[in-house]
Amino acid sequence: MSDTRKLVSSACDVPAAADFSGVTIVKLAPLPPLADYLAAMRLAETESRARLGECMLLSWYDRDRDFESPQHAGECHQGSAVPGYVDYALYRGATLMVDIEAGRFVFFYLPLDF
Repeated sequence: MSDTRKLVSSACDVPAAADFSGVTIVKLAPLPPLADYLAAMRLAETESRARLGECMLLSWYDRDRDFESPQHAGECHQGSAVPGYVDYALYRGATLMVDIEAGRFVFFYLPLDF
């Protein structure tokens, strides 16, 4: 019986961290700190367009309000090493992560190649 549990356990292990291969991570620390989410969104949008051109915001997180988009993405990830908004973006092809103020605001983008 213990051999069976050991086999199942090793086959179902959850990765300890997200796979960010293929994702450019830009960390910004503006001074003074940004006032709110709207200011962060404007900064992230400017940064993403400069790096990707036409792009789409896939997901984001606002630590001040503990709010993520898409809403409730984290519900499936409670207790997981990877937050829902991160998993959502990575599995939809995000190539750019803009991290503002060490995780205070995080934005994931996908380039739109026409």
